[in-house]
Amino acid sequence: MTIPSSVGPRLITPGEAMVRARRGDAVLLDVREEDEYAAGHAPDAAWLPLDRIRRGAVPHGGTRRPVLCVCRSGGRSAQAAQLLARRGLEVLSVSGGMQAWEREGLPVRDARGGRGRIA
Repeated sequence: MTIPSSVGPRLITPGEAMVRARRGDAVLLDVREEDEYAAGHAPDAAWLPLDRIRRGAVPHGGTRRPVLCVCRSGGRSAQAAQLLARRGLEVLSVSGGMQAWEREGLPVRDARGGRGRIA
């Protein structure tokens, strides 16, 4: 379910983001730092840190499909979503970030594919 937002990017729930990423309808993009991503991320998430987005990087596949940005709690993903939207991409931010993802009991994997943790 997409959540309307009067301020900032449109939001999407973690559960809906997982479903859309698994179906291939959207690109789930983790915008945290490398060590955070390695410690624990959504299994279907691509990784592109906010700093690289600020310097002009665009996620692979993001020009053809919506991009669902996720970070730890929602702040960085909102920034990334705003930057990518200005570049013409369709973007949503995962509400509550990976902390909400974990609270909902959704899977988290580490860099080796084992059970991850949110750093």
